[in-house]
Amino acid sequence: QVQLVESGGGSVQPGGSLRLSCVVSGGIFENYAMGWYRQFPEKERELVASISMSAYPYYTDSVKGRFSISRDNDKNTVYLQMSSLKPEDTAVYYCAGTPKNTYQPRDYWGRGTQVTVSP
Repeated sequence: QVQLVESGGGSVQPGGSLRLSCVVSGGIFENYAMGWYRQFPEKERELVASISMSAYPYYTDSVKGRFSISRDNDKNTVYLQMSSLKPEDTAVYYCAGTPKNTYQPRDYWGRGTQVTVSP
């Protein structure tokens, strides 16, 4: 059974940085496209960034230049480095994976981690 466990969320001031991590178990990690989504209250979950099996990244426009996604296949881990954080980045962030190349991995999900950006 594939499991995804996120960590690294928390509270930070505007302009600050956080790094989210997602460890995957139960699957062959290098065969998964991975992604980070976020969900605002009473809104649908939206894709923030994704990374292909060959580490090709995709970013939604609102985070380009501020967020960076990466993967470490030796550690079965995908990261989301978030910099220049804004209050509007406040959301629950979810890790997701799919065992094929897609820019919207959605087959498996973590439980989410809260990110709060406030003065």
